[in-house]
Amino acid sequence: MRLAPDTYVTFCKGMSLPTLSAVYAEAGLPPTSAGQSSGWTWVTHDAHPASDGISVCELAGRVTGFRYTDRVEGPEPAETVFLASTPDCACEHGQHYSVPHCEAHPFQFVHSRGGFALNYFNMGGRRESRRSGDLLVRELLDAGIVGRETGYDADPGFNADGAHTLRIIADHFGLPSPPLLA
Repeated sequence: MRLAPDTYVTFCKGMSLPTLSAVYAEAGLPPTSAGQSSGWTWVTHDAHPASDGISVCELAGRVTGFRYTDRVEGPEPAETVFLASTPDCACEHGQHYSVPHCEAHPFQFVHSRGGFALNYFNMGGRRESRRSGDLLVRELLDAGIVGRETGYDADPGFNADGAHTLRIIADHFGLPSPPLLA
């Protein structure tokens, strides 16, 4: 499983397709494609840093917060999963899980609810071990991606592109495809 190269995708539960698309368009970030399936609404964007204003990744977290509660459909708060197919950040900040990355390299996975990022990390090449939150720890341990004995120990190329991690994320949240590619 993978994303198209240089793509951001935001999956959202709790907002309709017209609402989520409008939120991004109002922020000056009209989606390049959008859809709805399996209880998730999704929008995609070409990956690039924010020119001015809010970034795609930041907005993915903010739509779950108080500013947009009047646009949420249903009793539950909005929830988002943001994925980026950009390279992981090689700058000094990209090596620390709780330090914001540079604008050109958002975290490759961010799960938000209630206006807060609950879990975030980069994928592949052992970067999952530098994660915030333990939402996916059982699945990552079972797949040998994190822990004392990992697939990286036996095979340096194991999960180098993060495809195994992306599959775990998609399965955990029940994310639809497209926009994920098989």
